[in-house]
Amino acid sequence: MRSGLVGGVGGRTLAGWLAAAAVWTVSMPAQAVGAITIGTGDTYGVYWPAGQEICHLYEAATGQRCQARITGGSQYNATAVRNGDLTFGIVQSDIQYAALNGSGLFYDSAPAPDLRALFSLQSEAFTVVATDPGIQRFSDLRERQVNVGNPGSGHRVTLDALLAARGQSENVFALAGELRPEDMLQVFCAGRLDAFVYVVGFPVQAIEAATRDCHGHLVNVEGVGVDRLLERHPYYTRVTIPGGTYAHTPEDIHTFGVRATLMTRADVDEETVHALVAAVFAHLEALRSRHPSMATLDPEEMSSAGLTAPLHQGARRYYEEAGLPLPEHDDPR
Repeated sequence: MRSGLVGGVGGRTLAGWLAAAAVWTVSMPAQAVGAITIGTGDTYGVYWPAGQEICHLYEAATGQRCQARITGGSQYNATAVRNGDLTFGIVQSDIQYAALNGSGLFYDSAPAPDLRALFSLQSEAFTVVATDPGIQRFSDLRERQVNVGNPGSGHRVTLDALLAARGQSENVFALAGELRPEDMLQVFCAGRLDAFVYVVGFPVQAIEAATRDCHGHLVNVEGVGVDRLLERHPYYTRVTIPGGTYAHTPEDIHTFGVRATLMTRADVDEETVHALVAAVFAHLEALRSRHPSMATLDPEEMSSAGLTAPLHQGARRYYEEAGLPLPEHDDPR
């Protein structure tokens, strides 16, 4: 992944691209109107600081109000965006795809062809943290007490997709806990959970605490189930968490993951979306600095990678103006 700190973007030098972006941002306030809301996640993950910073940048650039809301996570955000309860939502790329196409957990909701993508954020690893040294692979979780994630979370959705690819369900666990991350950590550290799953960028506070203070270690997630999942769904990718990222895990951990994305609906005002994207890309270093997992955000990847819904017209117009790449299979519909 390129860091975006050096080199050119679409034939421009980075300095020239940032200067142009700053001009676009300054020109937006008179056009962007109305308060907006962004659904994030729990306070232990990355979505909350990301949403807060995006709102801050939008407000500073436009003078308009923006509220970042703590929510249950990706599934909740996608549903709330579909229903019009949120203007924008941060969601995993697999949740974005399912919400658009009416698949997976959205099967009973029918497709939502009016959903649109703005940009992607950090890569997120399907992370398994366990206490027992005998748990070294995902298959070792059979008949264990595992926190699978609160309803509405992306963790739960991705876990269920992996289990389905393995021909299993949550019944494979002795206990499938539904705790939120803040409660999950307390129960894990009290010794009442064998493991938990968390789809999140790295490093992150909850896993740092679980490994450093509660003697947890990370578990490899590989094998036939992961192979099948990646073959069937291109929005999943293989991810390596470098050894030493967390305590008690000196070796590289091999797993899979998704990307975090920001999504909305086609009927959201084009100028508002253009202004939000311009504000973020003009001040990308501020977003990078909000969390270690976002430190290497790259504008060329943000405009094109992991976006499983069509681009919103406001975002597409900004990327065309900035000379940034569009998703390979973008469908303007």
